[in-house]
Amino acid sequence: MAETTPPTAPDHTPHGALPAGGTVRPITRWGTPVMHAPQQPVTAFDDDLVALVADMVATMYAADGVGLAACQIGVDLAVFVFDCPDESGERTAGVVCNPDVTTPEGPERRLDADDEGCLSYPGAFVECARPDHAQVVGQGLDGEPVTFAGDGLLARCLQHETDHTRGTVFGDRLSAKARKKLAKAHDRAVDDFPATWPA
Repeated sequence: MAETTPPTAPDHTPHGALPAGGTVRPITRWGTPVMHAPQQPVTAFDDDLVALVADMVATMYAADGVGLAACQIGVDLAVFVFDCPDESGERTAGVVCNPDVTTPEGPERRLDADDEGCLSYPGAFVECARPDHAQVVGQGLDGEPVTFAGDGLLARCLQHETDHTRGTVFGDRLSAKARKKLAKAHDRAVDDFPATWPA
């Protein structure tokens, strides 16, 4: 199966570069049980985890995504990868196992109502309001503590991917009207994304 690498290196990798050399896998779709249940915590920080994450990275880039959780390649494990720009356009990349996300509360809390999509429901985007800043803490590939924070699309990505590790897809956060609009967009694009995509 195809291997892929990012077109250019990210601006920030504060906890080390993403593992390379992975194999692109088909992306698991909404409706598959693993997508809708909390993921198992990562407890073994070993070569198998590095290999899994390398496959996740390859799959994310092949699908032109900015983030991907393990459940999106059918693996029940609470880990995600990302390579995503913030509001300024600077890209941060990383791996987060067992993530916990926090967003501003009180007067600091502002919502960003922008379009959102999901590689596991490809070809469809709809407005989804989320806090405009987020911080995620968790563990890296060696089990060491990691922290990532940002605004713009990066804030949305950190929240979206942490949701995946909890069995939540962003469609769960939408009104019935917005979900219907999303489903129609997905149905129009379905022929562009075969079951093996992006492998």
